[in-house]
Amino acid sequence: MNRSDIARHVSRETLAVFDGIELLVRKWTPKINIVSRKTLETFWQHHISDGLALVQQIGSARSWVDMGSGGGFPGLVVAALVGSETSVTLIESDARKCAFLKTARRELALNCEIVHGRIEDVTPRHSDIVSARALAALPALLSLGSRHGHGETTYLYPKGVNWAEEEMEARRDWDYELDVIERTTDSGSVILKITKLRKVRA
Repeated sequence: MNRSDIARHVSRETLAVFDGIELLVRKWTPKINIVSRKTLETFWQHHISDGLALVQQIGSARSWVDMGSGGGFPGLVVAALVGSETSVTLIESDARKCAFLKTARRELALNCEIVHGRIEDVTPRHSDIVSARALAALPALLSLGSRHGHGETTYLYPKGVNWAEEEMEARRDWDYELDVIERTTDSGSVILKITKLRKVRA
């Protein structure tokens, strides 16, 4: 979806926040590579649309953790969409990107917590929703994510065209229910929506 498509799904206030995120990304990217220069050309399709698609997959949630948030996608987009009823935590190990995230939070008045640290070292969050984009292969994501989830957590992981290979490998150690949702950003890419996650092999 481009900006005009997204405008039909969100309020004017939220759209203004997305515009603000784009301006900050364009300002900071030449300094610390917030996103690739190539995806700046299709910013709304690649960065805003993905976050919107994730939020559309959930009902109500008290808490949301975005792991390895990087430049804030999908974490900042999620924070702009869910409102104050959901606590949103962005975990990022890169200090420079954390500085960017904190600047975006302050300038755009977003309701989210920015945690600087490694995902495996941060205090477990026991969150209702766990997400991550372009962070690791699915087996690693399940291991990292389960640390910040609980028995009823929903895990949302955007994946590229080779997702099925990762999913097959993940099944060796994990049992879960899976819903595969097509993404609009790239042909063949999906969102893996995982529930009832359980470790079956140590």
